[in-house]
Order: sequence, then structure tokens, then C-alpha cells
Amino acid sequence: MNNENLIDDLKEIITPYTENKAALASISENTDFLIDLKINSANLVDIILDIEEKFGIEIDNDSMAKMITVKATIAVINEKLAANAGK
Repeated sequence: MNNENLIDDLKEIITPYTENKAALASISENTDFLIDLKINSANLVDIILDIEEKFGIEIDNDSMAKMITVKATIAVINEKLAANAGK
């Protein structure tokens, strides 16, 4: 799955939790969930649960702690998808 598709999927997942809709419209790999999109940490947990459900992956606490930017989140998703592909 390419990064553009992942960004589109992430945008769909995070839309209900985003305070800054203008920043959401211009989401990129450099977008920070907390600073740019004004998503609070409790909603970030909800987003991670939604990501797990959408992609059929399980995200451990260490990986979850890294998922603050779109780029880091894409890296974690790709890592978990690759790990699942080997099973």
C-alpha cells in the first residue's frame, strides 16, 4: 500500500477527532496530530484503535508512543502489515 493511500485512509479515520479542519485539508507526512490537528491525547488512543481495526493489525505500546506524526504512523502501519504478511 502506498503512502498516498495510507494518508487518505488516515484522513478518513482522524476526521471526527480533528479540531483544526483547515490543517486536515492539507494533511501530509509532516503533519503532527497533536500540534497541527489539535487532537487531544485521549482521542489519539481512539485513532490508534480505529487504525488497528481498519488494517487488522495490533499496535503495541512502544509503537503507539511513536505515532505522533503522519509519517511515523505510516511507518508503524507498514511495519505491522509486513509482520502480519509473514504469518
